[in-house]
Amino acid sequence: MPRTTEAARGTMTGVGAMYRHSTEPVTLLVSTRKGAFIVRGDKARAKWKVEGPIMLGNIVYHMLLDPRDGQTLLMAARTGHLGPTVFRSTDGGATWKEATRPPMFPKAPEGQDGETVQHVFWLSPGHDLEKGVWYAGSSPPGLFRSLDNGETWDGVAGFNDNPLRRQWVGSLKDAPPGGATVHSIRVDPRNPNHIIFGVSVGGVFESMDRGHTWHPLNNGSRADFYPDPFPEFGQDPHNLQMHPLLPDRLYQQNHCGTYRMDRAEGVWTRIGENLPKEVGDIGFGMALHPFDPDTLWVFPMDGTLVWPRTNVAGRPGAFISRNGGKSWKRQDRGLPRSQAWWTVKRQALTTDRHDPVGVYFGTTNGEIYASDDEGDTWTSIVQHLPEVYAVEVAELPR
Repeated sequence: MPRTTEAARGTMTGVGAMYRHSTEPVTLLVSTRKGAFIVRGDKARAKWKVEGPIMLGNIVYHMLLDPRDGQTLLMAARTGHLGPTVFRSTDGGATWKEATRPPMFPKAPEGQDGETVQHVFWLSPGHDLEKGVWYAGSSPPGLFRSLDNGETWDGVAGFNDNPLRRQWVGSLKDAPPGGATVHSIRVDPRNPNHIIFGVSVGGVFESMDRGHTWHPLNNGSRADFYPDPFPEFGQDPHNLQMHPLLPDRLYQQNHCGTYRMDRAEGVWTRIGENLPKEVGDIGFGMALHPFDPDTLWVFPMDGTLVWPRTNVAGRPGAFISRNGGKSWKRQDRGLPRSQAWWTVKRQALTTDRHDPVGVYFGTTNGEIYASDDEGDTWTSIVQHLPEVYAVEVAELPR
């Protein structure tokens, strides 16, 4: 039986499937700068086959399987002729159909400046009880919802039209490389009305009424370039995680460190200060152990003054904590020992549901690494892809 903490067992009502480990072959959905790929493994997670490319030459930011029906795939892409949009497949990725109304901001009144979606960056399925509901995050920062399995999308007015939104997310000139984005959209498995997400740059935001109203959730997390280092908003979260078996446990990989929040305390604590000082705790990717809320992985990058966004000293390594961030262990067996100048983007580190848990990441130089022993050893299973933006685990029909 997979390891699970007593705290997690107390929240398992209605999410029992999340507790059961999988014995099915693992499929990886890989999104890249030049298209998407499907990487299929065998039951032993020893042999892998690459299928694709899908939409070669177009930017694919995120591709995800609907866990509620096990067959619907959504893809967030920026194509040369259609621009930013969402595609859907119901046949395992063999064919794709564009949304009839993709995420977009409303047209501005004549004579006024409006906003245009530059790309759809993040996709998240809605609550298990809300079949067909999906959420999408965009750049510039916008939140969108579909009620029909990704066929049509509407803006979530409570955020997009909020009079404080521009103050929360700042101006376009303050945006990070690639544009400011809404990402890491998490729906509480206990309550479909409870939604949180990250804005890079802007912070973490929370709604308790299905998106009608929002408030910042940044107490204790740092922000650069502000007179107050702990402002109400203005932070730059890179990745936000809510553990499905313990939804009151949140983790955050941030521009200014690695954080944890337990909702009873209501404050972010910087657990990344326990990582080795020579490595630091700046990065993009973060993944959780599916059965243990105390176990997580991060992949630090060089976050020094010029922000090279590469492995620290050219030596890649994942770090695992099995006690909620109190201590960390480096995991680099099988990874290059030197002169590896790539990094792992925010959607490109993930886990499967096997026992032991498999961990996977994609790199900016087009490799996929896999571990079937919870990160103790790594193997390069795919090489020579375009720059990897996202890696997601799915159980697709064979």
